[in-house]
Amino acid sequence: MKIKRKIKTYNLNFGPQHPSAHGVLRLVLELNGERILDLAPHIGLLHRGTEKLIEYKNFLQALPYFDRLDYVSMLCQEHMFVLSGEKNIDTDVPLRAQFIRVLFSELTRILNHLMAITTHALDVGALTPFLWAFEEREKLLCINEYLCGARMHAAYFRLGGVQDDLPIGILDMIYNFLNSFGFRLDEIEELLTRNKIWKIRLINTGVISQKTAINAGVSGVLLRATGVNWDLRKNYPYEVYDSLKFNIPISKQGDSYSRYLLRMQEMRESIKIAFQCLNALPDGEVKIDNPAISPVSKFSMLDSMENTIQRFKYYSENVYFPEVQSYTAIEAPKGENGVFLWTDGFKLQRCAIRAPGYFHLQAGKFLAKYGLLADLVTILGSLDIVFGEIDR
Repeated sequence: MKIKRKIKTYNLNFGPQHPSAHGVLRLVLELNGERILDLAPHIGLLHRGTEKLIEYKNFLQALPYFDRLDYVSMLCQEHMFVLSGEKNIDTDVPLRAQFIRVLFSELTRILNHLMAITTHALDVGALTPFLWAFEEREKLLCINEYLCGARMHAAYFRLGGVQDDLPIGILDMIYNFLNSFGFRLDEIEELLTRNKIWKIRLINTGVISQKTAINAGVSGVLLRATGVNWDLRKNYPYEVYDSLKFNIPISKQGDSYSRYLLRMQEMRESIKIAFQCLNALPDGEVKIDNPAISPVSKFSMLDSMENTIQRFKYYSENVYFPEVQSYTAIEAPKGENGVFLWTDGFKLQRCAIRAPGYFHLQAGKFLAKYGLLADLVTILGSLDIVFGEIDR
């Protein structure tokens, strides 16, 4: 007589204070032994109502909120917002300002990927790459501080350009960083790329198919790791990206190891883009010559009363927008980062943000299902999630 055995599953809470959750994430796991049968992400523990707060501000007041969304990719968040505002008022940006924006967006991409790769390695048990990468991140944050006085939350991009021209000596600082950074990437790859433990933990872990990735709305590295050649800098170029030469790395494996390799290659492509920006940086103005959009920024006792009034109105009321609804997206380090803006007057009527991490976290259900509990941390690290943009 055969005895029927009933398999009993049980639920387990992962987080929200788990050191490898990459933020205040709570996952409710249904387990059969060590095998994950189901995964339900619970978010909102960091929620501040950012989008609703923005709707009570003018454009300039709303800008610093974007630094605090994906707080590892600060200037890229600003880039998305100012491009959206410029679309609504249909204004052009001086060429020098466009090159400066692209230059610092690519340096921010490096800043993001250094954090993503080495905290991922730390989750798996490799400490040294983390220490090396944070030395390089420190150099980039010092460049940010020299640029605008803030290491992280820069609030440097503006409607019609950037806040101020580049300070003397910063181009030399950037050149010296780029010149040596490739060698540091080589050192990190020596430790990780062919490391037996790293490969065992990542290869064929967290696999997602191309069809599932497209249906789940994932973008960036996660999408390109499934073989989709999609990058907004190439497919829908903005600023001066169409005049720059760079490649879009893709893979077809769709696993955690592919995502690691693509981020390493993307940093090398960002070096190439940044060098081109340094070489092609033109002279000229860094903000549009329109007093209603960008008034005189330097205060002087000899200023006219008109300049004083203009500056006062700029910082109190800011820019008047026509009634326009638009969606603008950029290729942020984590994927397609977009913002829907409805403008009408001095205040923003509606603001809705498309954060790539939100979609990637939802895709985690497909990535981790039927995998082992020990692989969950590896999968989460490969997603490169930051809860500032997910919870909002």
